[in-house]
Amino acid sequence: MKTIVLTHDLCAEHIVPRGHPERPARIQAVLKAFEDDALKGIPHRTAPRALLEDIERVHSKEMVADIMERIPSEGIESLDADTCVSAQSGEAALHAAGAAIAAVDVLIKGDGEHVFCAVRPPGHHAEPGRSMGFCLFNNIAVAALYARDKYGIDRIGVVDFDVHHGNGTQAAFEQDANLFYASTHETPLYPGTGARHESGIDGNIVNEPLEPGADGKDFRKAFENRILPELDRFRPQLLLVSSGFDAHARDPLAHLQLEESDFAWAGERLAERARESETGAMVSVLEGGYDLFALRESVAAYIKAIM
Repeated sequence: MKTIVLTHDLCAEHIVPRGHPERPARIQAVLKAFEDDALKGIPHRTAPRALLEDIERVHSKEMVADIMERIPSEGIESLDADTCVSAQSGEAALHAAGAAIAAVDVLIKGDGEHVFCAVRPPGHHAEPGRSMGFCLFNNIAVAALYARDKYGIDRIGVVDFDVHHGNGTQAAFEQDANLFYASTHETPLYPGTGARHESGIDGNIVNEPLEPGADGKDFRKAFENRILPELDRFRPQLLLVSSGFDAHARDPLAHLQLEESDFAWAGERLAERARESETGAMVSVLEGGYDLFALRESVAAYIKAIM
């Protein structure tokens, strides 16, 4: 699939306390992945700034206003025990969501078949009424509702292979049968949601938890036995992927044992489904991944497989 990268310099200006895992060096590691000889020709584009009305398709006006008002002019302010903001965090978050929105535009206009959004802060923990888990706005959910409103794409699917459950995306989707969310994730682990019985409306939510220590074989089995069959049943017109790479064996925040080849395998399987969809295209949005070497190598393997 022809791939384009969307990113923005401000994503590296979302400053966090020293020792925080969701640090600016993550973006540098991801962009370094594209120095691989096989990926050097991929075009990079600057992500636009999302409008507040785009964010408010998912999040309450009160929540959006509260976050933007709490952006400090200097220093760092904590929104909760895990989530903080600094002077450029609001703009970084708006450009992160703007990347996901622009990715939809790129695909619908036929400029590419796959867009990778190299952005931070991540998004899948942000619920309609609150930010949490390093996330300010839910980038992928914002893109989904934009695709519906702007282009009339009714059936939109999100697959999430981040090691943590995307409680925010599930919360945004679970009462809308035309939005599909499927997740593999470690349990028990933050944020404590994502049980198998959480199935939304008409089965539009599919959770396949993995036990600590599960490896690539377990991950692939979860995809082949449940995630992909349910995605095929739903038949999305557009596929979006929450691409978190913290299920890697080297990652410090969890206990799964995936390797780069497992992310490549998932990318290949998802690209196959995307090509069969009405749009024939796919958006990937960066979520977690906190070991810098594993993040760089996993992103490279994932993109190569999709291409």
